[in-house]
Amino acid sequence: MHLKGTHKFDASANEIWSKLMDIDILARITPGVSKLEEIGEDQYKAIAEVKMGPVSGSFSGNLDVLEKQEPRSFILNIKQNSKIGNVKADVRIQLEPVSDNETELSFDGKANLSGLLARTGQRVLSGVANTLSKQFFKALEDELHGQSA
Repeated sequence: MHLKGTHKFDASANEIWSKLMDIDILARITPGVSKLEEIGEDQYKAIAEVKMGPVSGSFSGNLDVLEKQEPRSFILNIKQNSKIGNVKADVRIQLEPVSDNETELSFDGKANLSGLLARTGQRVLSGVANTLSKQFFKALEDELHGQSA
């Protein structure tokens, strides 16, 4: 499944980078993630509860931050397992300054699904991925403007 999206923020690339590299903030703004625990440099154990259409499950696995080029880009390597299937994904996050106080964040990647997740259907999962992306962008926007919960 292809993952792609963009969003423009009223913040500098450095501001956004610092939020994304803060493990507590990243856990708070990522939809479904209930816990991120550091297990090594740029390596985390992740626990998530995700509902995808008619399918929901608890996922656990690893999240690694690779190829960091501060404050421009990095790759998230995700491996999550659950009773309803497994997810492996590589997603490149790119921060592109538009002006001093405006930055476009884009992501582009691929997720490989197995088990019941893979049989759920591309259309349902694409819709869920789109919704989760919007929730993430909104939560990051709130975090940047000091409106976190």
